[in-house]
Amino acid sequence: MHSTQYTTVFILALTSIVALVLAGMFTVLKPIHDANEAIYNKKEILAAVDPAAENMSDDEVAKIFSTKVKQYVLNAKGEVVDAKTANGLLLKAEEIKMDKERKKPEEERVYPLYIYENADGANYIVSVYGKGLWDAIWGSVALKSDFSTVAGVAFGHKGETPGLGAEIKDNAAFKKSFIGTKILNAEGEFVSVEVKKGGAKDRVHQVDAISAATVTCDGVTDMLKEGISVYLPYFESLKKGK
Repeated sequence: MHSTQYTTVFILALTSIVALVLAGMFTVLKPIHDANEAIYNKKEILAAVDPAAENMSDDEVAKIFSTKVKQYVLNAKGEVVDAKTANGLLLKAEEIKMDKERKKPEEERVYPLYIYENADGANYIVSVYGKGLWDAIWGSVALKSDFSTVAGVAFGHKGETPGLGAEIKDNAAFKKSFIGTKILNAEGEFVSVEVKKGGAKDRVHQVDAISAATVTCDGVTDMLKEGISVYLPYFESLKKGK
């Protein structure tokens, strides 16, 4: 029978070996994980202008992003900036983590902006982030070159209920209902788009809410109003430049 000291040493040695193996696997697999995450994020962004993007191959998504998409980083004033990563490298819009930005003071936050060029002209894709019933929700909103008309949306969530709140991502009809709505009223004032419980009465600025998912839909409304508003100074600067 082995002594207690032998058993303790054996367990410590085995634990150390397992820890080293896991650390090694993490180091080896991290670049693959990061690459997969980057492609997934790009698919979510492109889905705002082309729902078929979710089913595209990784190569197709990478090609579209490199040939048809321009990306910029904006500061809290709506100005295009050259932000840096923790390693001092130039930060790309696709590398911005909206959840981490929300933890910073508002004046220090940066925001991603994507301009997608197609046969119909430029679409300006903004990123929004908010809170659903259970956890985080987020999305991409594509605006036409009038900076008011919604060309498309794509939403995601961390833990909404399947068949209810999760429909913001899974229900194609819900996402399609945003197309053609406007974030500005007739006077040019920002009003955003409301997800209306009980049915939209103003089809220009409202869409129907998902049945029995009131809290999640209210979260989408708040997310859109807060998230899009930070891009308004940038859009105003473009209008003045025309």
